[in-house]
Amino acid sequence: MGLPSRHNRIFYGWYIVAASFVILFFNGGARYAFGVMLKPIVAEFGWSRGMVSGVFSLNMMIFALGMTLVGKVYDRYGPKWVIIVSTLFISAGFVLTAFMNSLGQFLFSYGVLAALGVAGTAIPLLATLTSKWFDEWRGLAISLSMSGSSIGQFVLVPVLSFLAVAYSWRIAYLYIGLAMLVVNVSLALLVIRGDPHHLGLKPYGRKESDRAGEARAGSPGKPCGADSQDFTLKRAMATRSYWLFLVAMFICGGGDFFAVTHLIAMATDHGIAAITAGNMLAWYGAMSLVGILIAAPSADRIGNKTPMAVTFIIRVFLYLLLFRYKTVGAFYVFAFGFGFTHLITAPLIPMLIIKIFGSSHLGLLTGFANTVHYVGAATWPLLAGMLFDRTGNYQLTLIFSAIAAAIAVLCSLFIAETRHYPGGRPSRRQETV
Repeated sequence: MGLPSRHNRIFYGWYIVAASFVILFFNGGARYAFGVMLKPIVAEFGWSRGMVSGVFSLNMMIFALGMTLVGKVYDRYGPKWVIIVSTLFISAGFVLTAFMNSLGQFLFSYGVLAALGVAGTAIPLLATLTSKWFDEWRGLAISLSMSGSSIGQFVLVPVLSFLAVAYSWRIAYLYIGLAMLVVNVSLALLVIRGDPHHLGLKPYGRKESDRAGEARAGSPGKPCGADSQDFTLKRAMATRSYWLFLVAMFICGGGDFFAVTHLIAMATDHGIAAITAGNMLAWYGAMSLVGILIAAPSADRIGNKTPMAVTFIIRVFLYLLLFRYKTVGAFYVFAFGFGFTHLITAPLIPMLIIKIFGSSHLGLLTGFANTVHYVGAATWPLLAGMLFDRTGNYQLTLIFSAIAAAIAVLCSLFIAETRHYPGGRPSRRQETV
């Protein structure tokens, strides 16, 4: 198929993919480095793991609540200024974290400022942005952009670990905050565009004629190209499929950020060297790249709920593995396996929502789903830290997580993956598993 450009040049959507990749490269490395910093911060200030995990949980909670707002602002104004303003917040948060000397300062800099910034520069918004530029190869395009987060974790976590060991965790946060400020603002101003119609283009692979509503701006308070058959958040909340999806996303987020926050601490508790544990987290990131490069393009062919269900099945076995064994090999299997599943659901969120609810309110619907996802991310690490302070281990957290993952398998399988219409229902054939 020819490139959908008037002059047969590279379709501009691929530049969006490249810019999203770079933004997520720094975002992923910066966010997942918290697991590296947990023990050094505990050692410097004498705080408990529950207290430090609480700062991370506040970060996740503010981030979660910010996702719906970011989605709504994105629908109304586009991504450029969302990314710029968010970058100012996240950079200020990391720089101030590098100079903090009290729990209150830590809560404000990392727990609040950095969280507000992450909401507009993370996978949910950039996956939503990328999805609007592609009809054909949407899964591949989202996977390529999101791979920036995986590669950022693989590359930057060891770099930040080295800075933390050789210099201090403060230097690591200072450098990453300044780097994100320069890179993100430059890309937002020079590359990011929110909608192909703004450049006189159609989404890649779209063969049918543009609908009139897609070619013009929406009326005040109504997203550009809104279709009356597309679901608002209120309509989606009235469906069984959206609720099943939200439960799965809550469990998914909890598992993701329990792993990245406590993996290094859990491994070093059992005699594994800090550098080795840091390498586990780096390989965790590398395997997340493998996961999304397989899952999202596969979803283009086999649907979205099957990769979701497989993700949670794998996690059930990984939790039980680590519950039973605490060897170097078991931790590596957990890191590789959990890393493989870490980002599988991320590209599936906009893909599934477009498929069953339409794209007119995509930012808000994905924003709310990601809010629920990161409420789970706020809950699990705090619970794990508190249970560790009480019991001295992570056993209760692991068995609780295995049960929750099994519930998420069932939720994924019972989603009706077919187009929903206001006042109508999916066909009986597609509602059943």
